Amino acid sequence: MAENDQLYKVKAGEFEFTFSKEEIESTDLIKIGENSFNLIKDNRSVNAILLDDNVMGKELSVEIDGERFDVTIQDELDQLLDKMGFKEAVGKQIKEIKAPMPGLVLEIAVTNGQDVNEGEKILILGAMKMENSILIQANARIKKILVSKGQAVEKGQVLVELE
Repeated sequence: MAENDQLYKVKAGEFEFTFSKEEIESTDLIKIGENSFNLIKDNRSVNAILLDDNVMGKELSVEIDGERFDVTIQDELDQLLDKMGFKEAVGKQIKEIKAPMPGLVLEIAVTNGQDVNEGEKILILGAMKMENSILIQANARIKKILVSKGQAVEKGQVLVELE
């Protein structure tokens, strides 16, 4: 596997898989209808129907051979956030957003006083040669933005205060 090949963790029902970007790109996915797809991998063909999707939450529901699967997709940043305990923060009152890793603030997508909804992008942090969108994990109001575009930040540094 190449050094910069990203791994994706996919959970479908009780099954869990890990795929590299290279493996995903080597798969033939053909759209055969508005929400219908044919997937060909290793000489095996599967038809799937997309029932529902939440792109921001990286969740979708698909039907394969009459069986429904709720699928969750995690890239390396999502997996890192889970390891750091951000998953447990869901449902709690969040007062601040901290940098999950050292990096450079590439974009700030919110303003002071703005109401934001769960899953909305707060900012983009450049780290490890990737652009990482930092999303809000609960509905909140932006109290104060503590960083500016182009600023270098350290892991754990408070980026945004919330009300």
